[in-house]
Amino acid sequence: MKSTLILVDVQNVYYTTRQAFGRNFDYNQFWALATSDKTLTKAFAYAIDRGDQKQREFQNILRAIGFEVKLKPFIQRSDGSAKGDWDVGITIDAMEYSEQAGQVVLVSGDGDFALLVEHLKNKGKQVMVYGVEQLTADSLKRAASQFIAIDGGLLL
Repeated sequence: MKSTLILVDVQNVYYTTRQAFGRNFDYNQFWALATSDKTLTKAFAYAIDRGDQKQREFQNILRAIGFEVKLKPFIQRSDGSAKGDWDVGITIDAMEYSEQAGQVVLVSGDGDFALLVEHLKNKGKQVMVYGVEQLTADSLKRAASQFIAIDGGLLL
C-alpha cells in the first residue's frame, strides 16, 4: 500500500468546476478514489474563510470526510480586488509532509505548482494531479506523473 499525501486547492477546484461544468466537485467521490488501497499520510483542504454559515458547514463536511481544513481570511482590497490564495502554504506542506509519503495527490489546475511537482518528482515521489482538463495549465499537466481530469464522475 502506497503512503499518500493529499493537497486540495479548494478555491481553484471550486471555480474551475463551476466555470467548466456549472457543477461542484464531489469531495466524497474524490476521497474514495484518492485513498483506495493507500495509507494516508495527511490530507489537507486549503480554503478561504469568509465567515459565513454556509462556508462553515462546507468546511465541517470536509472535516467529516477526513480532511484537515486550513483557512486563510478573505481579504478585500481597497480597489475591490480580493486576495486569498494558498500557493505558498500548499508548497510548504508538500515539502514537509511528502517526506513521509511515496505519492502526492494535488487537486489544482494552477500552473504555479508545476515547479513544485517537478521538485517532488526529483525527490522520487509520484505526483498525481487532478484538475479540470481545459482549465489546468499545460505546464502542470506535463509535470505530473499522472494527470487525472475532473469530469462527470467527480462532480455533483
